[in-house]
Amino acid sequence: MALESYLHHKQPGQPGGALLFTFHGTGGDEKQLVALGRDLVPEATIVSPRGDVSEAGAARFFRRTSEGVYDMEDLARATGAMSAFIRAHVDAAEPSHVLGLGYSNGANILASVMFAQPDMFDRIVLMHPLIPFEPQINGTLSGARLLVTAGERDPICPPHLTHRLLSHLQAAGATVETLWHPGGHEVRPDELAAATRFLTEETKA
Repeated sequence: MALESYLHHKQPGQPGGALLFTFHGTGGDEKQLVALGRDLVPEATIVSPRGDVSEAGAARFFRRTSEGVYDMEDLARATGAMSAFIRAHVDAAEPSHVLGLGYSNGANILASVMFAQPDMFDRIVLMHPLIPFEPQINGTLSGARLLVTAGERDPICPPHLTHRLLSHLQAAGATVETLWHPGGHEVRPDELAAATRFLTEETKA
């Protein structure tokens, strides 16, 4: 059953309110971003899946062959499975808004779901995504609203690839906000403040 296809943590919120999906980075788990999600959108129901791939004991959402080189066949598998998981929870909750927040590997699977299912989310926050391939978008992103955050000296997600992703998103019609900080792969307070504003504006719309 798609509702249970991923080991996940669910934290109830206001019935019929926003539904927030959070996606951890490599080595995280289903609880890594739950407290953050609660801080960002206090009234939301939070669903947080654990990646179903192990890389030397570290949970991920899809396989890679080396740093920054993805197993594209496994990414396609994971994208289909995650899309079904998300859709099942949306159908069950009938929320007012569907929100997504992903960090690093979690941002990558969230972005891949968005490419495949552009109408799945109302708003998405991608923190330090790495998309080293040209996205194949299933239709248009004209209704998509995104916040992308990144580090100017991120050794894992090189800035030129972030800029390339931004160009792809905008060319596909997405409305994209960006926030850069001068550091690396870490999440900084200004990113959290931007994510709070971005996500709660949608829940109040």
